[in-house]
Amino acid sequence: MSKSIQSKGGEARAQKLTSEERTAIASIAATARWEKRSSLPSVDFSGTLNLGNVTIPCAILTDGTRVLSEFGITNAILGSRSGASKRKKKAAEEAGAHLPLFIAPRHLEPFIPNDLESGPLTPIQYVDGRSVVIGYDARILRVVCEIWLKARAAGALQEQQLDKAQRAEELMRALADIGIVALVDEATGYQEFRARDELQKILAAYVSPELMPWSQRFPQSFYAELHRVRGWKYVPGSNKRNHYIGKLTNELIYKQLPEGVLDELRRKNPRAPETGRRRQLHYRFLTEDIGDPHLQKQIVAVTTLLSVADDWADFTRLFCKKFPPGPNDLFSLPPPEEEKHA
Repeated sequence: MSKSIQSKGGEARAQKLTSEERTAIASIAATARWEKRSSLPSVDFSGTLNLGNVTIPCAILTDGTRVLSEFGITNAILGSRSGASKRKKKAAEEAGAHLPLFIAPRHLEPFIPNDLESGPLTPIQYVDGRSVVIGYDARILRVVCEIWLKARAAGALQEQQLDKAQRAEELMRALADIGIVALVDEATGYQEFRARDELQKILAAYVSPELMPWSQRFPQSFYAELHRVRGWKYVPGSNKRNHYIGKLTNELIYKQLPEGVLDELRRKNPRAPETGRRRQLHYRFLTEDIGDPHLQKQIVAVTTLLSVADDWADFTRLFCKKFPPGPNDLFSLPPPEEEKHA
């Protein structure tokens, strides 16, 4: 196959670049990809939604959005990815729209509200581990099921599509059961007890009743990069500005664990009255299977953001994109006195 004039021209320009110029271009491209990825919300909590015989991966993102994965909804409704649906989706994407497979069959078009695609059907990209996942607001599931059922009631579906409508009906029944349970919980006040019970389950999953053996959790690169973006001289092992470093560590690392975990760690690891210092390191109270891996994941994420930031202002911008701050966060506070005179 012969190459286009544009392709040949691009290759010619690339050959004229020096190795330094190619490295710089690659670095700019990598930074752009990282900034795009860092601007996406990430998973705070993940799980599996069980609806009858169907399971759908779900998550709560750092911005509080409840999402269901596109793959999970598709399997729940279609059972498989049909060729026609794939072609429909590809054509829509080429036209500039993202039409999910579970709503792609043309027989459904008359039953899809005009404002649906620009609202609940807007795809949500989020980071889950190393992957960027596409999902949808969890509330879309009921709407999608209603579309399938309306199409069936109107006799608009083909015979091979009736089993998809049957799946939608079963999902609707399962969702109704969950709704009834939630209403009873609210009417009886059980939801408040349930919330307290859920918090206890989270704390039990994250905070261990026994101390973990000591080992290095925070790499030197975390502290070195933190000092760099603050404009401080870094001396390994130095306790200078230790109090403020502790505040930053709580804000950047421990507060990003589930709500309530840091408070529980403080309760289990109080300050000694005689020194005002904590007797242990917080991470030694985390569970080995859940708490500690989440901590390590957070340390890696923050250290990476620190390493690509030019200064403190640049870092806070990146950090607040990836981990939206709450009220009265550390970034809204004035710098400590010791920093003003550093």
